[in-house]
Amino acid sequence: METKPNNMIARAWALLTKPHPSIREIGEQRRAQLLASLTLILLFGLTLGLLSSPTTPQTFLGFLVVALAAYLLSRTPYHRAGIYFFTFAFASIAYLTIYFGSASSIDSAINIILPFALILASALLSQWGLAILATLALAATLSLPIYADPKYLDDPSLSIVRSAGVTFSMAAILLGINIFRASIERERLKQIGDSNRELEKLTNDLEQRVLNRTTELNQVNSITLRRASQLEAIAELSQAISQVQDPNKIFSAASQLISERFGFYHVGIFLVDRDREFAILQAANSAGGQKMLARRHRLMLGTGVVGFAAQTGKPRIALDVGADAVFFNNPDLPDTRSEIALPMIVSNLTIGVLDVQSIEAGAFSEEDYRALGTLANQLAIAIENARLLTEARASAKQVQEVFNNFIRTEWSRTAQKTEQAGFRYNAGRIELLESPLENSDIASAVDSGNLVSRVANRADAKHATATIPVKLRGEIIGVLHIEASDPSRTWKDDELSLMEAVAERAAFAMENARLFQDARRRAAKERMIAEATSSISGSLNVENILQATAVELERVLGGSEVLIKFSDRNNS
Repeated sequence: METKPNNMIARAWALLTKPHPSIREIGEQRRAQLLASLTLILLFGLTLGLLSSPTTPQTFLGFLVVALAAYLLSRTPYHRAGIYFFTFAFASIAYLTIYFGSASSIDSAINIILPFALILASALLSQWGLAILATLALAATLSLPIYADPKYLDDPSLSIVRSAGVTFSMAAILLGINIFRASIERERLKQIGDSNRELEKLTNDLEQRVLNRTTELNQVNSITLRRASQLEAIAELSQAISQVQDPNKIFSAASQLISERFGFYHVGIFLVDRDREFAILQAANSAGGQKMLARRHRLMLGTGVVGFAAQTGKPRIALDVGADAVFFNNPDLPDTRSEIALPMIVSNLTIGVLDVQSIEAGAFSEEDYRALGTLANQLAIAIENARLLTEARASAKQVQEVFNNFIRTEWSRTAQKTEQAGFRYNAGRIELLESPLENSDIASAVDSGNLVSRVANRADAKHATATIPVKLRGEIIGVLHIEASDPSRTWKDDELSLMEAVAERAAFAMENARLFQDARRRAAKERMIAEATSSISGSLNVENILQATAVELERVLGGSEVLIKFSDRNNS
């Protein structure tokens, strides 16, 4: 990317007029930069004038030397010396030309060179520097008859007073402008100073407010972090409770988690016994709590902080200072200074107490109370859910046992009624087994309830065999025995899986068939009962009813002798 010419010129000019690095004050930097800029412009103009003139006036050379020396001083730490040298030397050139007689006239020397020098001095010098230069210039003008070349004294147009007046007027105007500008600058600086002081005051106030706000935010942040930790503990406890089904494990996990997250000295969990006489400690995290667990620590309902919460179902806070001060004298927990007991309630019944103790007096805040109350409620729900789950599992186990007994009884009865011992499929034919099939593989499959497979080329197996128990909801109702026709064949995993799947489907199919046959028998029985009832109900006298009853019973029972006899209780 090409650089624009204007940018290049500006950067070159800034480089040529840059103040010396030792100059730190902004005002002095600007004075040095202004001196360098003015002298550079003057050097450029004088150089053009010298190049354009065939002859070189001595005045131009003097100005050139003065400008060059002042420029070089502007680039050094001595820029102030350069300012005084430049302005005083510039003004002195006018009088030197009159002294040496090189000026065209006194008016041209004083009224042209001197005003320009005073203008430069007003821009570069201080008020005192400008006043000194103006005084010296006025004195030098009034002293012209003493040192001026005699040729200028014979000029009838010469007026020393006029030249002095012009010098005095120019100096007075520039000095007045300088004073006015300085007063404006002082007023501006005063306003800036007042504004800076106000800004400083506002800054101090803002810093104090920021400090106070930061302190408040730190406090709020600390509270927020503690609250977040408590909420995280509640979430972790909820997750842990949802995964643990043993109440004892729930108690241990909850006491450890609450202690770690909340940083309390002791966390204990009590359960109320069935007789509702004692609250028995179930879990604790502290060393003293472990000793209490070892001796089966318990508290009578209504005794102490825990007993009060267990009996009333209301939370209780105890401190060693203040209105609720109590004396903690538990030798297992000697450092306790405050305690909170939160009841665990299920269906308006207190089933236990969450006991939390701290080594600090008044350690429990409102946030702690709410968080621990939430944890107590979750523990109560978890304990009740675990109890219900235990009962449900016990009931389910009993139901399963009853069902298994029913399955075994029904299939034993079915097997007894079935005339065949089993079936064999061989080479496309189905054969009836005359006797039950018995071997070590079948016995092993029945005993273990798992598939038993064998490979060929063994002493007891000429072919690959697979024995699969046919199970119906865990109960073995039969055996599927398969023997490969090819002596070199071995069973693959997918083939064994297929056999197990077929055995499972066969079990369900046989159960459905058995249920269908039972349903048909019940339906036939109900139909015969209904027909017999209808026939008996159609008779209108006792003899006909008895006759119809005998006939129907004989028909239903198939050729049995039916005898109906009235009972005479009085004769007996």
